[in-house]
Amino acid sequence: MNLKKLTTLFAAVTISCFSFSTAFADFAYGDRGEEIVEIQKQLAVLHYNVGTVDGIFGPATEKAVKEFQAAKGLTVDGVVNDGTYRNLMNKEMPPDRYGNHAMTRTILRTAYSMLGVPYMFGGMSPGGFDCSGFVCYVFRQAGISLPRMADTQYDAVTHVNTSSLRSGDLVFFQTYAPGASHVGIYVGDGKFIHASSSKGITVSEVFTGYWGARYLGAGRVYN
Repeated sequence: MNLKKLTTLFAAVTISCFSFSTAFADFAYGDRGEEIVEIQKQLAVLHYNVGTVDGIFGPATEKAVKEFQAAKGLTVDGVVNDGTYRNLMNKEMPPDRYGNHAMTRTILRTAYSMLGVPYMFGGMSPGGFDCSGFVCYVFRQAGISLPRMADTQYDAVTHVNTSSLRSGDLVFFQTYAPGASHVGIYVGDGKFIHASSSKGITVSEVFTGYWGARYLGAGRVYN
């Protein structure tokens, strides 16, 4: 959404995205990536059924983790924390992948948990989101305050080259007006998660198709 076009609508909505939660480093339901692949592989070696080794911490992986935890006398919560990771992988938790991997996990976990939530003009809660409201909400859960609108978010970030994009960065698009009028969260592999006016919270390609033709740039919120 573009601030200049919607000043009147949001004049009464003065809610800032204040931070209130702390990021966490555990691997849990909704996480994805190469580290999840390694966890799944090790569980499979130990004869726990993770379903497909696909790098997605879904129901089957969570169930396998719980079974492993029960067998080892650990707290059975389906979360791979330091203790569970050490017992499973026989090593310590991996070092930061991106300089702040806990923050990235928190952001992506929250974002993916909102898949399918409908688009709502002006929305910034799980009842419905617009594009910048979704970004603002997700980052708020990780303890980061962002401006409310896409164009002011664009002005607030540290701009990065496309070749330097990493998961958790913001990607911006120019749609109905000059400047940033749409925003989403980069998740890797050329994809981003965002609030689509036609599909709600969904994952789309950044650099091809409709969005590729309207790509404006990317920005980093945290290091």
